[in-house]
Amino acid sequence: MTEQSTTGRANQKLRTHNAIVQAAAELSRTGREVTMPEIAKAALVSEATAYRHFPDLASLLREAIAGQLPTPAEALESVADSTDPVVRVAAATEFLLRHVLTRQGVVRAMIAATVARSADARARPGLRFGLIDHALAPLVDTLGSDHPALAQLHRDLAVVVSAEALFNLTDLYQLAAEDALASIVSTATTLTRAFVRDNAG
Repeated sequence: MTEQSTTGRANQKLRTHNAIVQAAAELSRTGREVTMPEIAKAALVSEATAYRHFPDLASLLREAIAGQLPTPAEALESVADSTDPVVRVAAATEFLLRHVLTRQGVVRAMIAATVARSADARARPGLRFGLIDHALAPLVDTLGSDHPALAQLHRDLAVVVSAEALFNLTDLYQLAAEDALASIVSTATTLTRAFVRDNAG
């Protein structure tokens, strides 16, 4: 095999790889169900070819959406001037949940792909922990990062401010999306308000 043909094959492989990633990225923005067959169809390749480039759906989606997520500061720009943790947590919760609703196909796919393999869960791309950290930054500044009750608040919010909580309310409780969102914002702000009352008042 000549060097030129080797280079040509490498370039074709790269183009195919990029086409699969691009198709996954575009599909993830639609909110529709995201599966490997759908991605392969959009990329104009076979499902077998897609799997030759990516061992599973989770690894493909991690690469596809890596550059799509805003930073916590960008996400919470609307409350950048506020030091009220209740206001900041409300904004963080609403931002995350609206992001999930807009892209729930890919969010559901990532949860499904990692929930059965706990070792992969930490590699799941997401906004939740960064948003919570950024929202509570004023409390960290005043109380210190090692404050035990603040660590507990972080954990409490991680349970509430989540796609899983949203899907629990919409899928199992059959709440409308806006009602589910309002319920979670209310819970997150209640937790934060109670913390401020007991620890930072």
